[in-house]
Amino acid sequence: MKISKKLLAGALCLSIVGLAGCSQKTDNPSNSSVDKTETSVEETQTEAKDEVNGVSLDNPIKIDKEAKTVTVLSSVNGKYLTENTRHASVYKDGSNGTKSIFTAYATPEDLYNGLIEIGAKAGDNMTMDNATTTNVEGDKITATVTWQGADKDYDINEVIKDSNGKEIDFRFGGNVDTAKDKKTGCLTCLDSCPVGIISNAAYTYGAVEERNEVEFTGNADVLPEDGTYVAVTYALVE
Repeated sequence: MKISKKLLAGALCLSIVGLAGCSQKTDNPSNSSVDKTETSVEETQTEAKDEVNGVSLDNPIKIDKEAKTVTVLSSVNGKYLTENTRHASVYKDGSNGTKSIFTAYATPEDLYNGLIEIGAKAGDNMTMDNATTTNVEGDKITATVTWQGADKDYDINEVIKDSNGKEIDFRFGGNVDTAKDKKTGCLTCLDSCPVGIISNAAYTYGAVEERNEVEFTGNADVLPEDGTYVAVTYALVE
């Protein structure tokens, strides 16, 4: 009896269906696995870009009671490597969030609470009424900045330039209630400020924007490019 080619092909197909099936379209699990592995590596590398000195987008503030430091994840705002500003660091979602050299990922309240936790005492001597005639008081605070690939931890005076050549004199001004009320997001200001948690006792309020006594810019010769994640570490001076 003659067996047709169609019947023969069907029989062959049925005999091997459990092994490979008759369809010519097959998945390649090996390639799929490679793709997933490559994606996983890429995601890990992307996530690692925001990890600097123990802080990251997931954990933007680190408090070290023993070292008496508070570290805040921030990023470089390239605009102020050439333009003047009175803001050193402002929380990204504050009303002044785009006006600082460093854009912070922790809130002013976070910084305030961290400084209290390491034993710093706030001056709380400034108000909106006395701001232009009053220098901020409170415990002295130093600040350093570093990033992935940085040669060292840079002092704040190495990464921010004062046109008069004065050193920044950061003080823990306090002002947490005013900060909550104003919602500017100011962590650190470059003249004495009734709103910023930390500010610069070298100048009174209005010295930068109103009286043009001084200009502040980020140091483009030292700082990395716009958008680079940095860690700003505030230390209590005892």
